[in-house]
Amino acid sequence: MAEPANRPVHGFEVHRSTRASKVAMLVLLLAAVVIASTPYWAGRDTLRDFTQIASYLIFAMMWNLLAGYGGMVSIGQQAFFGIGGYAMLVLANFCGVSPFLAVPLAAGLAMLIAAPVSRIAFRLDGGYFAVGTWVIAEVFRLGMANVSALGGGSGTSLTALQGIPRATRESLTLWLALAGVLGSIALLYWFLRARPGLALTAMRDNAVAAGSQGVDVRRVRLVVYLVAAAGTAFAGGLYFLGNLRISPDAAFSVNWTAFGIFIVLIGGLGTLEGPIIGALVFFLLNKYLSDYGTWYLIGLGIMAIAVAMVFPGGIWGYLSRRFGLQLFPVGRRVVFGGLPGAPDSRHPAASRLDSAPCAPTAKESA
Repeated sequence: MAEPANRPVHGFEVHRSTRASKVAMLVLLLAAVVIASTPYWAGRDTLRDFTQIASYLIFAMMWNLLAGYGGMVSIGQQAFFGIGGYAMLVLANFCGVSPFLAVPLAAGLAMLIAAPVSRIAFRLDGGYFAVGTWVIAEVFRLGMANVSALGGGSGTSLTALQGIPRATRESLTLWLALAGVLGSIALLYWFLRARPGLALTAMRDNAVAAGSQGVDVRRVRLVVYLVAAAGTAFAGGLYFLGNLRISPDAAFSVNWTAFGIFIVLIGGLGTLEGPIIGALVFFLLNKYLSDYGTWYLIGLGIMAIAVAMVFPGGIWGYLSRRFGLQLFPVGRRVVFGGLPGAPDSRHPAASRLDSAPCAPTAKESA
């Protein structure tokens, strides 16, 4: 007798998507359409808010790629954030390039700069790598502070936008921010689902073992470092395009990396969904509580500690384990069925087996 069409012949099937992921894709597309239409019905504050959220989100996703998936914890990603902002300004103010085109071009320039910088950073490992990246960022900050043509330590303004109507400028900035967010999510989703993504997670867990299995660890680290640099620079160019002014202390502040780490830890390290949740939480806290000054920063620290203790995998990590949700699945799910004693394929906790290992919790990392 022939096997029923809805039953796997060999007792199991390998799935790369879930029902939740299909719904998430539809919701994401609908949200993109709504956001793209905001210039026609929303106020200026809403447009600026989305641009700011997009900058935080892109920065956090790139830090998550570097640390959460690649195992390279950097506290100096503000180096490329500042490079993106200044490269955008130079291209727009001095080279006659449209500021909106200058943002992706600045990301490309940051990638070129990141190539020789990586030769210095990769000589270090672990905590030395983290501190080394911060020192590199400080070198860039001090260098820009001594360039008088760019305003020195006090900074300068983006004059290339003069003559462009405010409504047009804000609309184009929002659409560029939306394209940056969608492009970043799509790029990371594709990269992590492809063969290099599996090599990346293997390298994160044990670089020596991954190398013994044929993974070119140095090449994978370099690719991830360059992609993270370009994405971070895009976020920097976008942020200062909306801010209209830049200075070394603002562009190369270690606060950017601190905020990125907070967003990722709150949302969920080593997930694509985590930074989205974390960026929204951080934006709301920043918008309504930042006027409290030092107490605001203390509150962020306390919240990060509390989430790490109660939800070691972040908010999304808890939701994913509790309800078996995967909106952007980057691994493979083995769904059993048709064999005596096989787990019920309708139960997500019993049937899911990801080929890409989950991010370690704080207890596992220790």
